[in-house]
Amino acid sequence: MLLAVPAALRFPFKRDHGDIKGALIHAALGGLSRPTLDRWAERYVARVLCGGLYGEALAAIAAHRRQGDRLLLMSASTDLYVPRIGAALRFDETICTKVLWRQDGTLDGHLSSANCRGEEKLRCLQALIARERPECVYAYADSRSDLPHLQLAQHGFLINASPATLRGAAASIQTLHWSRRASAGQIL
Repeated sequence: MLLAVPAALRFPFKRDHGDIKGALIHAALGGLSRPTLDRWAERYVARVLCGGLYGEALAAIAAHRRQGDRLLLMSASTDLYVPRIGAALRFDETICTKVLWRQDGTLDGHLSSANCRGEEKLRCLQALIARERPECVYAYADSRSDLPHLQLAQHGFLINASPATLRGAAASIQTLHWSRRASAGQIL
């Protein structure tokens, strides 16, 4: 983890979440093979799907699917596992932070894309809207950094937000409290 110290020291000045994320992944997982990381991701995603999801989220996903809505999963988390979650929940597309792989098939761990957080997540949603021109956009998120893309959506939902995040939210953003844990298999 000493490899991440320079990024940690830069963070208070640069506030670059992508820099520290890449440094931590590089320090913790750098050099591991894709098959090893794929096995770990499979186990992690299985645990998430078996009880790490909100029942209310699964119900919302199912309702949007019944309405014929196109489902997009956007996350600041990495493509080490986010696309697997999106596929398991039958999302149409996944946009997330990408990690860098070496030519020998081992993980470098630094980021190969912009960190899909805050303004970058907003930029990704703007590009998708410009490309696909959806009739209506629903967005669900849970952190202060998500407020820009929630404000862009016609229907933005802030989930389990902290008081500070709620103070920063526009009046157009609806707040919800989700608490019921469920397995993806119970609802989908």
